[in-house]
Amino acid sequence: MDNSTARRRVLRFLAVGAATIRPASRPRQVLLEAGERGTIAVEGAVLSFLAEQGMLVRASHSVALSASGVALAARLASPSAALQDRHRDLDVVAVEGSAGTAMALANLAESPLAQLVRRKGRDGKPFLSDSEFQAGERLRTDYTRGRIMPRLGANWVANVASGKRAGNGGLVDLTDAALAARQRVDKAIVAVGPELAGVLVDVCCFLKGLELVETERGWPVRSAKVVLKTALGVLARHYTPADGSDRHRRHQLLHWGADDYRPKMS
Repeated sequence: MDNSTARRRVLRFLAVGAATIRPASRPRQVLLEAGERGTIAVEGAVLSFLAEQGMLVRASHSVALSASGVALAARLASPSAALQDRHRDLDVVAVEGSAGTAMALANLAESPLAQLVRRKGRDGKPFLSDSEFQAGERLRTDYTRGRIMPRLGANWVANVASGKRAGNGGLVDLTDAALAARQRVDKAIVAVGPELAGVLVDVCCFLKGLELVETERGWPVRSAKVVLKTALGVLARHYTPADGSDRHRRHQLLHWGADDYRPKMS
């Protein structure tokens, strides 16, 4: 059972009431006991994820849904969600918004990056690290929030000399949040560089599959996956640099001199 199915199973099980946590015979698993409702086995990492996202309230030996968890479980129990389960790959994900991070149901099948993050290499480790995946999702969030979409035709109304577009979707209609998102996208693209930025936009923003990217660019088979991982690594370092003081030091001018050295003024 994958993590997506396990998370939905826990939410549905706890939607009726709290459960007692018991140790399981298998490593990394625990048992959720709920009397007449029965007992289910679940990975401890699944419970930890839901608790970190505010979906669960854990005590010493029991667990229950929080208010947010109850609301999300109700959505899962709706008939429309049951129909979606047959045609989509739904998962409980963290979504970053203006009011903070919130949990929501997402269709992972629509995102090539979400599919790739669940693949493992020959060593059994995930192909993408969490920081690389989050960096790609952050770029897509800003891309969507900034309403950066390609034009399908010419804008004959726009006054090119003024540098503004008067039609719908133009700069005049942009909110401060959308404009800030566009600026963050521009900075990310510049930081990654032109050699790697194209595949990031294709996969993370336009949701193109890796095979399509390889076909359009004339790349060898399975090469897009390697280039994408490299690009996501650079993007992750742009968003979360290892040491902010290093960046500050790079912009400082250094000069070796004696204690009584004084620079010459021209």
